Amino acid sequence: MANPTENLDPNPPTREPEDEVEEDEEEEEEGEGEDDDAVSNPQSLKTESLFRRMRSAPVPVRVHDVIVKGNTKTKDHIIEAEVDAVREASTLQELLEASRVANSNLRALDVFDSVNVTLDSGPPELPGTTNVIIKVVESKSPLTGQVGAYTRAEAKSSSVEASLKYKNIFGYGDIWDGSVIYGCDNSAEVGMGMYLPRFKGLPTPFSSRLYLSTQDWLKFSSYKERSLGLSLGLLSSKYHELVYTVGWRNLIDPSRSASKSIRRQLGHSLLSALKYTFKYDQRDSYLRPTSGYAFSSTSQIGGLAPDSRSLRFLKQEIDLRCAFPFGFYNAALNLGVSGGVTFPWGSGYQNRPSSVPERFFLGGNSSPVCSLGGPSALWGFKTRGVGHNEPKRKGDDERDFIGGDAAVTAFADLSFDLPVRWLRERGVHGHVFACAGNMAKLTENEFRNVTAPKLLETFRTSVGTGIVLPTSLFRMEINYCHILKKQEHDKAKSGFFLTFSA
Repeated sequence: MANPTENLDPNPPTREPEDEVEEDEEEEEEGEGEDDDAVSNPQSLKTESLFRRMRSAPVPVRVHDVIVKGNTKTKDHIIEAEVDAVREASTLQELLEASRVANSNLRALDVFDSVNVTLDSGPPELPGTTNVIIKVVESKSPLTGQVGAYTRAEAKSSSVEASLKYKNIFGYGDIWDGSVIYGCDNSAEVGMGMYLPRFKGLPTPFSSRLYLSTQDWLKFSSYKERSLGLSLGLLSSKYHELVYTVGWRNLIDPSRSASKSIRRQLGHSLLSALKYTFKYDQRDSYLRPTSGYAFSSTSQIGGLAPDSRSLRFLKQEIDLRCAFPFGFYNAALNLGVSGGVTFPWGSGYQNRPSSVPERFFLGGNSSPVCSLGGPSALWGFKTRGVGHNEPKRKGDDERDFIGGDAAVTAFADLSFDLPVRWLRERGVHGHVFACAGNMAKLTENEFRNVTAPKLLETFRTSVGTGIVLPTSLFRMEINYCHILKKQEHDKAKSGFFLTFSA
């Protein structure tokens, strides 16, 4: 930049270099020669003087124009919307920071192979101004595919997802995708989605997704869930998310062996729900946190459609995590507590049961260290293997787990490096852990029977130790779990377990 330095002192005081004494005399002479060249170069003097001014005080500057280059398909206003903060900068320090953020925002659109933001001097007749030049290179291969392992918060389990994306078809930064998901809990989903970084002047991205899903809970609760619906992402920012979902849901029992509570809810229903999520995560890693904290809150209201079959419910989930470093062997203590409650609303809500798919189910094959978003898995307990259950039609030997209207879980996990260097270099580490959880039924006037002593008495607890093998896709654990306390009919046992989380 030339203009911000026009009024600077052309001969600023020089400072003696604080270089270490070189052992090689020839190298020292070469270094002195380079210093002499720098002193004799006026441009170097201006640059050094500018840096000194920036360190001592704000350097005023005004953005004259933002110039976009290289976009043959992408609309100018899509790019300019991501760099609004650049125009508002009033000092050189603010402009450099705004340029860094703009570069990051443009890369996050995922439609450019490269992004370069440079600053150039403004018109000569306007001293103290600069032009911001944004040069982008659009993706040469707009069609991409990927396969990965994830932890699905809705199902509290791990899944494998394959997706195919086509980027920037219409030049609005739009991303169209199709995906196939298969979960370890026998769930499957086929979906098609669309993402727009800007829509009708909204300050946040807009997304929509059409999905067809099925979840097989015959083994645990004697029903299959099939859904066809549409979800709309109305708000999406760093900490906030607002999603509206409308879908047609059908619960069936092909085995004809469901318990009484499950049979009462078989059939079709309409889901029309609005869900708001606030998430604040300051941990240094979600796979192996060693410091920081995280908080998540999810509020959901269902029954926004004027249909008699619309599911009317309120649901709230919270999750709090903290990680404390010990300062040796990279050891850290992770503590977490989460809770949730769901309740129907509307006429006669006190006498009506909650919807089974909206209830809480504890247990599973994922680690609670990674999950964030409500009551999570319990080490040593099988999927849907905790809580209220009823005998199936075939007799008391087989039972259906029907979930709870309220749930709470807590865990403590101490991770540490192993003494073998080869393992430390690859992130393999050990941990010892303890977890506890419980749930309760509140609907149909059952909340009158819930007391604190009774809840504490029926808590499920487990402890254990294991080795964690982190990968680029997921976290794998080889654990030995010991069940300290369980209730009758709970599906849990002590022994070795292999768990996957992402």
